[in-house]
Amino acid sequence: MLVLTRGKDEAIIIGDGIEVTVLEIKGDKVKIGIAAPASVPVHRKEVWLALRDANVAAADAKDVAAAAELFKKKGLGGAGSEKK
Repeated sequence: MLVLTRGKDEAIIIGDGIEVTVLEIKGDKVKIGIAAPASVPVHRKEVWLALRDANVAAADAKDVAAAAELFKKKGLGGAGSEKK
């Protein structure tokens, strides 16, 4: 794992099209902004894990409703990118 130190308004670049900027530091919370191409999905890790689990369940399920129920139980409501 690469570990970098950044301050407010400083950024890192990932590859050719992803920029991660520190927007705010307040106590033990850091607000970051992510600029990425629309083709690159960006999710919080817990959402990504729920999506992965739902996809595995859907592949193994006899019907799609079982996978949808698993996703709903995780409290994530619906699938989709969080990118705004």
